[in-house]
Amino acid sequence: MKAAARLGLYGLALVAVFGVSVFTANAIIPEDTVQSWAEDTADNTHHREEEMNSGGHEGHEAGTALLGLGLAQDGYQLTSVSAPTRPSDEGELTFAITGPDGNPVTDFERDHEEEMHLVAVRADGQRFAHVHPERDETGIWSIPWQWESAGTYRIFADFVPAETGEGLTLSTMLQVAGSYEPVPVQPTLATTVEGFDVAVSGDLVAGSASELTMTVTRDGESVTTLEPYLGAFGHLVALRDGDLAYLHVHPHGDAPAAGETSGPEIVFEATAPTPGRYLLYLDFQVDGQVHTAPLVIDTTGSSESQPSPGDGTGEHEEGEDHDH
Repeated sequence: MKAAARLGLYGLALVAVFGVSVFTANAIIPEDTVQSWAEDTADNTHHREEEMNSGGHEGHEAGTALLGLGLAQDGYQLTSVSAPTRPSDEGELTFAITGPDGNPVTDFERDHEEEMHLVAVRADGQRFAHVHPERDETGIWSIPWQWESAGTYRIFADFVPAETGEGLTLSTMLQVAGSYEPVPVQPTLATTVEGFDVAVSGDLVAGSASELTMTVTRDGESVTTLEPYLGAFGHLVALRDGDLAYLHVHPHGDAPAAGETSGPEIVFEATAPTPGRYLLYLDFQVDGQVHTAPLVIDTTGSSESQPSPGDGTGEHEEGEDHDH
């Protein structure tokens, strides 16, 4: 069977599977969000067929993959994903990354001090987790796992195959049985987490690199004892509200030396692909303890005219603890 035909059948299978997922998701997430995912999936399949027929590999599919919303990119695929299906069930989250030859990849470069960064977040932006699973000799990644609440989750695998040296982010959706009642998220430029006050400043401009400054204080005093974490004084994950598109964010400055401390400010560079609302999750370390501060920021303009995904409002919960 030709490659185009195989991929065409694979696309049809994805549509069928997604149809079942939509039926389940409607019970636990807002209907407009589910509809947005369904339209995006159908659109991706349509463009994939066009590109296969024309022999091209760019366009909408490539853009989706670059935002971490694809299951596969450049011959690499996120496969064999398994996790508990109900809240409070103890188990493992396992998966593999297969390469262009179809076999599990066992050779990765370290990026931000780890071979694999696994991010999990519920569709409403809650229950964020950034962890680092372990890989066995066969290429299976695993980590002890327990969901705290029901919902539809997206998990991201962020890694660098040694063969290419190029970073990739792949993702898929998981359903956790049960229901919840999300509420709309609002811009949150300051928050408190475990006694630390964290604030974000700067303009996030769609379509161009923007500097965002995170400031950490405690009891009104600047925190100057930020410790290196993942090769920097802070690690920031940014996701687009609605579809949870994954933004690659880079800290400013040289990598800190062991034992060096800093603060209260951490500066990052982020590029928002479209106007809209973005969910920020800052990991920082003090006294050997990692803390995660959730923030929400809207873009303030655009370097060029681009449509916003959906209506930009989304359905989210505030005031919940975040997994880490």
